[in-house]
Amino acid sequence: MTTPVRCVCAAILAVLTPLLTLGQAAPAGKPISPDLFGIFFEDINYAADGGLYAELVQNRSFEYAPSDHDGWNSLTAWEYLHEGYAMGSVSVESAAPLHANNPHYATLRVENPFQKGLGLKNTGFDGIPVGAGEKYDFSMWARVKLGAAVPLLVQLRGAKDQVLAETTLSAQKVDWQQYSATLAPSTTENKATLVVLVTGKGVIDLDMVSLFPQKTFHNHPNGLRPDLAQAIADIKPKFVRFPGGCLAHGDGLDNLYDWKKTIGPVEQRVAQRNIWNYHQTAGLGYFEYFQFCEDIGAKPLPVVAAGVSCQNSGGSWRIGSVGQQAIPLSEMDAYVQDVLDLVEWANGPVTSPWGAKRAAAGHPAPFNLEYVGIGNEDKITPDFRSRFTLLYNAVHAKYPNLKIVGTVGPGPKGEDYDLGWALANQLDVPLVDEHYYEKPKWFWANNQRYDRYDRAKSKVYLGEYASWGNTVYNALAEAAYMTSLERNGDVVQLASYAPLLAKEGHTQWNPDMIYFTNTTIVPTVNYYVQQLFGHNQGNTYHQGVVTLPSSAAADTTLAASCVRDAQTGDVILKLINASPQAQTFPINLASFKGLASAATLTVLSGDKDAKNTLASPQTVLPKKSGYKARKAFAYTAQPYSLVVIRVQGRGK
Repeated sequence: MTTPVRCVCAAILAVLTPLLTLGQAAPAGKPISPDLFGIFFEDINYAADGGLYAELVQNRSFEYAPSDHDGWNSLTAWEYLHEGYAMGSVSVESAAPLHANNPHYATLRVENPFQKGLGLKNTGFDGIPVGAGEKYDFSMWARVKLGAAVPLLVQLRGAKDQVLAETTLSAQKVDWQQYSATLAPSTTENKATLVVLVTGKGVIDLDMVSLFPQKTFHNHPNGLRPDLAQAIADIKPKFVRFPGGCLAHGDGLDNLYDWKKTIGPVEQRVAQRNIWNYHQTAGLGYFEYFQFCEDIGAKPLPVVAAGVSCQNSGGSWRIGSVGQQAIPLSEMDAYVQDVLDLVEWANGPVTSPWGAKRAAAGHPAPFNLEYVGIGNEDKITPDFRSRFTLLYNAVHAKYPNLKIVGTVGPGPKGEDYDLGWALANQLDVPLVDEHYYEKPKWFWANNQRYDRYDRAKSKVYLGEYASWGNTVYNALAEAAYMTSLERNGDVVQLASYAPLLAKEGHTQWNPDMIYFTNTTIVPTVNYYVQQLFGHNQGNTYHQGVVTLPSSAAADTTLAASCVRDAQTGDVILKLINASPQAQTFPINLASFKGLASAATLTVLSGDKDAKNTLASPQTVLPKKSGYKARKAFAYTAQPYSLVVIRVQGRGK
């Protein structure tokens, strides 16, 4: 028996000793949740419009407003063109819209087009990126108010206004009609613009002016940007939580995220201001979220408001707040029904009212929803408790097998945390959603947090966590903490880093997992930690396999875990060394039967403060190689590194 690891306190020593002893046979593994590591998507930092959602036209339906963002209006991102002395005007109208949910449209009045015509130019989201040889689907809705037929010229233009691609259309209908064409630019341009010119005399209304790359993720119409979607898929998440976060319970009751307003034809969806001080078109709506989950093999975890708005509502991110607002109890029956309808929409047969709507959108088969979250970081007030209880009881009664996730406030302790847990225990809620953003030293100091949780009470979904930075040291602190989640995979059922995406120049929150521009994505070191754990999830946790070196304080610089993949029989070792010296980890695999000597070795390491940036996106990358394992061996981990050793099991 080796000397126990020296710890700074007897309590920590008592917890670690049975986990870190060399030479003792590993007992039967402790089960780990099959859905442990996933992702959380929130429409923050332009994650949806201008990000994951592949639409290239900004403000396509002329619905931007000053309430979305200071200085915005219905023609934000649009430029009025009257080239070649064209005469006329543009205005934004709402008298007879395309749809009541989409009330604004642009009216072009052309008195004389002269040589070039009169129209609008859209600058996209920091420009429109197009590639030579790629194809782009243009569409718009139009209505002729004056003139038998109004000729239109549609162009993609480069940064110097040169024409990259063009096509002509003729609007002839006095009622709203959709027109479409394909544009194939001749050259690559990162900051192109889309131009729609009226080249004849007349009056025409335009709405839902759209440009989509034909190549979207899995080639879905109204789809997702393929490189960003693939980067997310490459994590191999077991679940996706969406659409937020704070976005779900919104900035006031008028801003709650209503899933019903995000399905159906895009021109009939309801756009609204984003709590993060911009705009959401709902083009990326519930159907697209569920479809994306299915595409990447992840379980959907939608989150709905618990009948209350964010407690920071009313200027929350700028000048203070008016506090939590609650749906009147007289209106709660209708809201409860909305949540029940969500489950039917996801899981109901095509013969059910909402299942039929899912089928009409192109997905007759159920989405097999297993989880739903109710609430997000809410202040646990009497208003919250009464409305959460109504929702929980109704959903649980109708769908007893659905795993409902409650909420226990925004931090790892405090009044809302205590009150949230008390309510969860009172109602016997299956899972509660814990959130915390802390410094790296907190994650090291709290590595044993879940060792002490009561296994008989609600399970945990660690829905949002990060260590306030994107350096190697930050990522290693998170990796060490994730080994504790594996060790406690019986009580921690789900975990997801947050936030996921952030667009350069449009970031409201740092740190994030993936930074991007229109043409570049930068996976952070934190991303690669999540990816390595996602690719190497296990079904059982095995203690007594790895010994932490006794040369450093185990609770501040070193961590390890051993899990086994039941499907392959592989044994997976994760070793974290966040110290400035190399550290040797003794490993004993003697208790595992049927292992081969062949293994893979993946190392993620770098200087303590190194990070991946737009200027240097590949500063820190995982490196994979072959490795030969033995029944008992020692591995020396270099300073500031995460090491994953995957030993092949029987049948490989």
